[in-house]
Amino acid sequence: MAARALSLSLILLCCSPTFAYPFHYSSWYPWRRSWKRSTGSTRNVPSEGFYNPSLTGGSMLTFVPNTFPEGQGEPLNAILSGNSDERVLQDTETNGGLLNYFASFGFSGECLGQHSGSDQGADLGDGNGILNETAVIRWNYGDPQLGSCKETIQGGNHFRYWVQNGPEANSGAIFMGISYELPLQLDHDIVSNGYNNGRDWLVGNITGSAIPSLTLTNGTTYTSTTSFGNYTYQTQITYVDGLLQNTSIGINHNITVSVEGVVNASDGLVAVLEVSITGTPPTSIAWKPSPSRFWQLYSLIFVLCLTFLPS
Repeated sequence: MAARALSLSLILLCCSPTFAYPFHYSSWYPWRRSWKRSTGSTRNVPSEGFYNPSLTGGSMLTFVPNTFPEGQGEPLNAILSGNSDERVLQDTETNGGLLNYFASFGFSGECLGQHSGSDQGADLGDGNGILNETAVIRWNYGDPQLGSCKETIQGGNHFRYWVQNGPEANSGAIFMGISYELPLQLDHDIVSNGYNNGRDWLVGNITGSAIPSLTLTNGTTYTSTTSFGNYTYQTQITYVDGLLQNTSIGINHNITVSVEGVVNASDGLVAVLEVSITGTPPTSIAWKPSPSRFWQLYSLIFVLCLTFLPS
């Protein structure tokens, strides 16, 4: 009888409503991190999708330490608009967030989560002053898990990014400094025309097409879709001028990056990306019996236990 009572207790415990929660599946991300972007005040997004840092004491050039001559920076040549889907503006891999979006066009976090290279700063004119980049994202050569390690060694397309979320200009927009770098053994110097081409090659990854860098003009637009982790994104890209100068003056590596007589180190164009989520993972189907049906089943199991358990 003691054994029978113990068996009945276990069955009742396992079948009780307390243990009857449905099972849900969650996505697995090979380069997952635990941090998220935090914002202070409520976002206030202008129609452009961002605030021009230069109008509020900031700059569209980064601050690069130990440059010669001193004070050179790299262009913030792409902006992910604050008018994008709120989920995309969250600095996470889950729920279709920013890092999942980056992976949708072939870019991943740094090799094994380890930061490589020196930090750069940026002042987005939002009241936060000069802050180091949020992270460095690297072309993953088709391997979301380890491909950024290959980029670190071999070189390739990469970018730093900052979030405009300070108390004076909280648009939530993501400002990106994109360039194409040489291999590690060449100190990751930037290739010829590496800022303009780096920006356009990233846009080319999104659109799946070659972007004609030398003929781009203010207002040039592209629209395309990408996907990763069962999320599908539609990106509208618009090239705008007036944010950056068309110049080599003050641009890091300007002697080797500019193409004399053809193009300046920065051509003055910024790619503005507005992103919407157009597809999400299917919702898991969980068995959720009504209370009356649950207790009918519970009673049936109880009767069967009494009938078949040994005395």
